Amino acid sequence: MNTAGKLWGIGLGPGDPELVTVKAARIIAAADVIAFHSARHGRSISRGIAAPYMRPGQLEEHLVYPVTTETTDHPGGYQGAIDEFYEQAAERLATHLAAGRSVALLAAGDPLFYSSYMHMHRRLADRFEAEIIPGITSVSAASAALGTPLVEGDQVLTVLPGTMPTEELTRRLRDTDAAAIMKLGRTYPGVRQALSDAGRLGDAYYVERASTDREQVRTAAEVNDADVPYFSITLVPGPRPTTPLPRVAAASDDKDSPAADSTTVPAEADSPGEVVVVGLGPGSADWTTPEVREALAAATDLVGYTTYIDRVPHRPGQRRHTSDNRVESERAAMALDLAKHGARVAVVSSGDPGVFAMAAAVLEEAADPQWRDVPVRVLPGLTAANAVASRVGAPLGHDYAMISLSDRLKPWEVVAQRLSAVAAADMAIAVYNPASSQRTWQVGAMRDLLLEHRKPDTPVVLGRDVGGPTESVRVVSLADLDPADVDMRTLLIIGASTTAVVDTAHGTRVYTSRRYSRP
Repeated sequence: MNTAGKLWGIGLGPGDPELVTVKAARIIAAADVIAFHSARHGRSISRGIAAPYMRPGQLEEHLVYPVTTETTDHPGGYQGAIDEFYEQAAERLATHLAAGRSVALLAAGDPLFYSSYMHMHRRLADRFEAEIIPGITSVSAASAALGTPLVEGDQVLTVLPGTMPTEELTRRLRDTDAAAIMKLGRTYPGVRQALSDAGRLGDAYYVERASTDREQVRTAAEVNDADVPYFSITLVPGPRPTTPLPRVAAASDDKDSPAADSTTVPAEADSPGEVVVVGLGPGSADWTTPEVREALAAATDLVGYTTYIDRVPHRPGQRRHTSDNRVESERAAMALDLAKHGARVAVVSSGDPGVFAMAAAVLEEAADPQWRDVPVRVLPGLTAANAVASRVGAPLGHDYAMISLSDRLKPWEVVAQRLSAVAAADMAIAVYNPASSQRTWQVGAMRDLLLEHRKPDTPVVLGRDVGGPTESVRVVSLADLDPADVDMRTLLIIGASTTAVVDTAHGTRVYTSRRYSRP
């Protein structure tokens, strides 16, 4: 009577055959049957890792998944198809085990860490002896590739699947010190959005095929969504990296691909590069200065809000690091880190970088001693206020103030106090960031505050998308200012007591006189 064979769950590690443990190599060589999974293309990463330790003549069980996406004609849907596959695969292995053969079931990484082995274990371990040989996880390999600690002290590391809903992923990223996000591939756009929404994109790194000869390491923001394989991972370390981060060339041969140009920044430069903070102007390419164009052309890396980076022409070999508009300090730190390691970085703003834009954020971050050797320059740009003013004449022709209506970085009480003070001082006011999709009530509140100091017929200029394809500029009275007509792409100019409106044959003209009548 045959004695039943033993099931071995073999952890192979993250990809490098030299990272297979001594015990795993011994059991692979001794097993009667080598079992492994693959997609329908038939190429098994696990078998490739184990191949140096296999011996001629071993039986092989190739377990091929029937589906790799959630699209299937199976009557039970995707889950029904997968469950049926696991049942059939388990019975194939059970046949060998019942016949007294030992079965080594290969698993990349660790057998019980997001692995297919666990599905076989649940179906077989109650009938046959089973032993698990742990393996180095992809999280450990990615951390080693990054060359920086994931956590230290009392920090908490959270491992997250990229398949989670974006909102839940965002919440969990906000609530943890450090994170490892697995199962990328098609999920990467949602993962990037979650990192951005959680304010963690600037601290996140992407590692592809860790420990193999195709390993790549990049910042998470620079990765092309279309080039992300399943065998990649995103890390958000708890401690900020203090050692140079590796830069590994992309595998793509497409020299125009954003993912194909990560070879130009050395891991450790003899001297730092530089950060140049530039303003593109408020919309039209004609309003970008020659000085800024030269800086953009000379840059190895562009850093900025996605909408602004998209305005810059693509150049072969130039990396583009785009992110959400709410991660200014993280974006600044990324730019300084790139420059510290040899890159020539252009941080891109709309309008003028010193007016409610990235210059202040970069200079504030650059005050940290770790960036003391990184040169930072600021190149001016045409402001949105001046562009809007020019469309109607000279409403900012005398003293004026610039105020952002956003209360994201300062409380509304401060905004209101400044509005009242400027209104009482009888200066024209250029109002930036008046509204957004989530912030709609401030325009009405501003109007009511100003009417305490200004006449109802005070002219207000509404300039929307000035210099862009949907430009519109019109003039209304302060009393008639309708918040529904204002969005984030609108800039307002509130006139002073000396601001005049003149209707001409060529349109409405607005100017603020530089002369005050003397008593």
